[in-house]
Amino acid sequence: MINTETLLLQPHNGVLHITLNRPQSRNAMSLQMVNELRAVLADVACDDQVRALVLSGAGGHFSAGGDVKDMSSAGSLEALRDLNRIFGTLLQEVEALPQVVIVVLQGAVLGGGFGLACVSDIALADHQAQFGLPETGLGLLPAQIAPFVVKRIGLTQARRLALTAARFDGIEAQRLGLVHFVEHDAQGLAERLDEVLGQVLRCAPGANARTKALLLGSVGQPLGPVLDQAAQWFAEAVAGEEGIEGTQAFVQKRKPRWAG
Repeated sequence: MINTETLLLQPHNGVLHITLNRPQSRNAMSLQMVNELRAVLADVACDDQVRALVLSGAGGHFSAGGDVKDMSSAGSLEALRDLNRIFGTLLQEVEALPQVVIVVLQGAVLGGGFGLACVSDIALADHQAQFGLPETGLGLLPAQIAPFVVKRIGLTQARRLALTAARFDGIEAQRLGLVHFVEHDAQGLAERLDEVLGQVLRCAPGANARTKALLLGSVGQPLGPVLDQAAQWFAEAVAGEEGIEGTQAFVQKRKPRWAG
């Protein structure tokens, strides 16, 4: 496991729990944190023993966004551009992971934290979590986040939120389609997380990875090539190890091997 200073890593039963751990700054995402998170994701992407990632924040907050200190010390337009772009690369890498990515959202879910929520597969939130895109209120742009917000909740709502810097809670986030489940206390979040992980771990990891790639690849692509690729992957799944095991388990009325 990679050594990190800004992240807490806890592997457990095929699930890697990643905690953003800069509570003194409400887990603002420094360049160090972004680089450490990218390194962990690169390591995990090739690890077929890890079937899901759970991303949360320490100290009662998910993330308040980018670290202003990094921005103020960048020194040049080119450095600022590169600093901003690397966060977009992180979002692309999170979205493309073959594993299921689950976020647990509490407290501040702002800016970059909002962006991470938008690239998750499953999002759980506390009803009092505070969501928002504060950038325009600071004279800035939600530059790398914007495309992922549009993809998650649609252009109309993204325009409203980005152009007003409005704050809203977990209940509104669920109404917008940003999060899937809203709970009213820490115990409720923990129980919901256990339930969701149980569902994920009942699914074959290889089938989940290709299904995720198929769903993401279908957005904005011509339908014919998408269906052609899907047919090829389906045939490979039926003839593959997971497909054979899954159908045999069904006939024999037992759990498949991956389900424990």
